[in-house]
Amino acid sequence: LPYIPFDGEWDANAITVAGGKGPGSTFNRLYSPKGLYLAKSHTMFIADSMNHRILKIKQETIAGQIIAGKNLKGYASDLLSAPSTIIFDKASKSVLICDYHNRRVLQKCVGRRKTYTKTIIKNIECFGLALDEEGYLYVSDTERHEVRRYGLGDRFGTVVAGGNGQGRRLHQLNHPMYIAIGDDQCVYVSDSWNDRVMKWEKGATKGIIVAGGQRKGTDRNQLDYPTGVLVDRLDFVYVSDHWNNRVMRWRNGMLLGEILVGGNIPGNLPNQLNGPEGLAFDEDGNLWVADSNNHRIQRFNILKI
Repeated sequence: LPYIPFDGEWDANAITVAGGKGPGSTFNRLYSPKGLYLAKSHTMFIADSMNHRILKIKQETIAGQIIAGKNLKGYASDLLSAPSTIIFDKASKSVLICDYHNRRVLQKCVGRRKTYTKTIIKNIECFGLALDEEGYLYVSDTERHEVRRYGLGDRFGTVVAGGNGQGRRLHQLNHPMYIAIGDDQCVYVSDSWNDRVMKWEKGATKGIIVAGGQRKGTDRNQLDYPTGVLVDRLDFVYVSDHWNNRVMRWRNGMLLGEILVGGNIPGNLPNQLNGPEGLAFDEDGNLWVADSNNHRIQRFNILKI
């Protein structure tokens, strides 16, 4: 988990690190990016959703390299359809991809000696992916309104959040999207159609509302279609508030969130967002945002305290 100062603040103006030239399929453009993953080697992986590809971008360059997909949607093993999330599995040195519209989770190994793609989970309307420290894989299912945990070689998984039908009660989810894993295998999930973020402790039969949950709205205790979610070592929750065009932070146990970047009005200025999705922190605590409807990745630098 990233260490972020208790009273950390970020520059209101972001630096565009990928895309930002409108939608497009060239190597320096994006089209509705969703999830993003930062590797320690100053490398970024982007689920470039409507280009049906995964891009790998070195931070010192602007143009990306396609590591999965081919700029057109399809079901063949070398094609994707609206990929939503990308994570890197250090144990197998491979990338794991939520191939959303193809209803599958793919593993792709791109090495010097071998390159392969295989389907590791089939027939699942997967959206979010996360790995815990023990190597378990967590997958959100927007059709069954649940999150499952999978061990190595496990085909069916175990429900760890939701799984009680579509609804807004504490034991239910409604279109769960992005996932973050906290200490002790706690699952944080953006319960998007319920306009809240839920925390499910290991073995729990119901979740805890940790952000939003006061119906759809623009107040500081509300969210409007939450998407990307992160948790830090202090159990503070960071969430992309998609239709409010902002990223918010909820301190542990607080009813009101803080607006970190963006605001209610969509726009493409450096201090604006338009439909933010995936979130990531780098080693320095800078906040990276997939600014989906602006077709760009934004980096908000942390202000030194």
